[in-house]
Amino acid sequence: MSMPKSEQQQTTISRRLDRNIEALLKRREQEARQSSRQERAADAITRFAGSLMFVYLHLLVVTLWIVVNIGLVPLVPAFDPSLVILAMVASVEAIFISTFVLISQNRMAEADDKRADLNLQICLLAEHEATELLTLVSAIAEKLGIEIETSEELEELKEHVRPEEVLDEIEEKMQRRGTREPPA
Repeated sequence: MSMPKSEQQQTTISRRLDRNIEALLKRREQEARQSSRQERAADAITRFAGSLMFVYLHLLVVTLWIVVNIGLVPLVPAFDPSLVILAMVASVEAIFISTFVLISQNRMAEADDKRADLNLQICLLAEHEATELLTLVSAIAEKLGIEIETSEELEELKEHVRPEEVLDEIEEKMQRRGTREPPA
């Protein structure tokens, strides 16, 4: 007994979707394995610095530091009564944490650039395929003697888009507007 068409389509889509998801996950795993020990350390530190555990730990340490140094704990002598050491430690820690965050952000930006390149390539391929299909359907309609109301827009859609021309046009329009970056 065969499946109804909609279930069969769903299974095909699911298989394709599963294959694509698996390919992306394998790529991410491969990239994670290929990252250096330093990159993994920077990512781990950034993950910890961005967690609530980090906040709780700092809240505890800073509170204890202040409580001890303003003399609220009688058995422990003050070691930083002006809290200058606390300020210095916090400043140095902020420098290191911001550096680790920047390292991780740079790696994420590289990954985003790769995904953007992949997305662009897929979009360009889809545009090319759509153009070819439109041209083919128009030719079939003409061969069968089917009159199609051709519009200027339809003829324009049959033309291949060249990405470098699109980029040139974007840059030219941005220059005319006096801006260096496209609108967000």
